[in-house]
Amino acid sequence: MRGLNYSVAESAEGAIAPFAEARGAARYIAGRTSIYDLMKLAIERPAHLIDVSQIPDFDPIDTSGNVLRFGAGALMVDVVEAPLVRENYPILAESLLNAASQQLRNMGTVGGNLLQRIRCLYFRNGAGSFTAVGVYPCNKREPGSGCFALEGLDRTQAVLGTSDACIAVATGDWPVALTAMSTTVEVFGPDGTRSIAIGDLYWLPKATLDQEFNLPTGELITAIVVPKASVYHKIRDRESYAFALASAAMMVDIDGSTVRFGQYRAGWCRHYALVRHGDRSGAGWHPTHPRRRPRSRSAAFAEARPGRNNGFKIELGSRVIADALMIANERNA
Repeated sequence: MRGLNYSVAESAEGAIAPFAEARGAARYIAGRTSIYDLMKLAIERPAHLIDVSQIPDFDPIDTSGNVLRFGAGALMVDVVEAPLVRENYPILAESLLNAASQQLRNMGTVGGNLLQRIRCLYFRNGAGSFTAVGVYPCNKREPGSGCFALEGLDRTQAVLGTSDACIAVATGDWPVALTAMSTTVEVFGPDGTRSIAIGDLYWLPKATLDQEFNLPTGELITAIVVPKASVYHKIRDRESYAFALASAAMMVDIDGSTVRFGQYRAGWCRHYALVRHGDRSGAGWHPTHPRRRPRSRSAAFAEARPGRNNGFKIELGSRVIADALMIANERNA
């Protein structure tokens, strides 16, 4: 049995100090809804868990001013139930309501939700079976070992942001909604505080394979800053507690029968919810008949690389984008 240290941080500074001492073998925990699963699967093998959930002022939800500011430790359920979020930021409430079960929303934090690792069958636990860990090669587990998904079951895998080394789909609805809204993420680390665009938080599986997040050693997400937006729409195999096949986050300004300003992000079709892939303007659309402009709505998938069983995501994703626009128009009426 491997030894494991556990400590509770009383400040951000008190969290990064033991992280640095562990020399890359530490992990931050808050809601604890993900890391324990990864440890059971031997994907994560930390020597030190640093609990950041007790840091003072780590979880405030500030709805004043022109932006929303979420402390990274804010619970998903608290964000969903905040009256102003429900009224003026439905895209956020919808993405979190679609993201997990009520039990997980009661425990999970919005900062931790940004750092979910991929849920490829081969990465996590073989091809959906309880086989021994490591039976299938995975470049995320061991760079250079290969990607079994390239020739295996790929129905739920990504068609955007992939590479010849990995086609895993990103996990998460919350990050997709945030990327549609020009969100910034505040982090604290050994070199102090910095803000980064959420699209720069993630790596594509090209330059890096075993690293998915652009966070230098020891950096801790402290806050999420969000402007206003419109709608989040998601399609899955079953309505209750299932991961998505395709989703769309949309921010629009509708004037009568014309979209004056619009941008959207396609989700659950890509490696991570990056601004660089599948992001297009919807300005000029007719909101009640968005499917009359197939070139516009399908532009998000111009760089798609379908596999043997997931090509349907291109048409499905385009339709989800069109449906999201119609939902936004209905709310504007």
